[in-house]
Amino acid sequence: MDKNLCFQLGYIERSHGLDGSVLAVFDADDATRYLKSEAFFVERKSQLVPFLVKRISHAKGDRFIIHFEGIGNDTAAQELKGSTLYLPETALPKLKAGQYYFHELVGTQVVDQHMGPLGTIAEVYEFPHQTLLGMNWNGSEILIPVHDDIVKRFDRAQNQLHTVLPEGLVDVYLQPAETQPHEN
Repeated sequence: MDKNLCFQLGYIERSHGLDGSVLAVFDADDATRYLKSEAFFVERKSQLVPFLVKRISHAKGDRFIIHFEGIGNDTAAQELKGSTLYLPETALPKLKAGQYYFHELVGTQVVDQHMGPLGTIAEVYEFPHQTLLGMNWNGSEILIPVHDDIVKRFDRAQNQLHTVLPEGLVDVYLQPAETQPHEN
């Protein structure tokens, strides 16, 4: 499966028990929607390998116990520890007009209302209380907070993210760091 046609759902945290089950962490708003998945793609040596699901159950919070076909003991399950889980983008729920998934923004050009075309989004940083978009521009990374007052709309057809950046935000990242006086 082509990784560009998939989204990262989560990762395998560790083995679970002795029967070959694993404990997986899903990063999704409603992770329980994936309880009926018949297969996942597991990243192994930079390749996505399909693994059929024998059974899956919700453990707690964002954690799920998965038993894959062909993984019959703890040793085999431990080899999957740390592996990333993917699903095809077609497994994502349909969005309402104006909505987008964060992974869609990577590679998107930022067009600001006041500054015009800027750089491209290279990374999405998700923190508990804030999501930031890492934009590459003129050799610097500029962090853009994801907020309704700043990120106005995503144009899929043009692959552009329209923003209204706060005054001075870009300047903060482009100014050279002031050198501190050295004590002798």
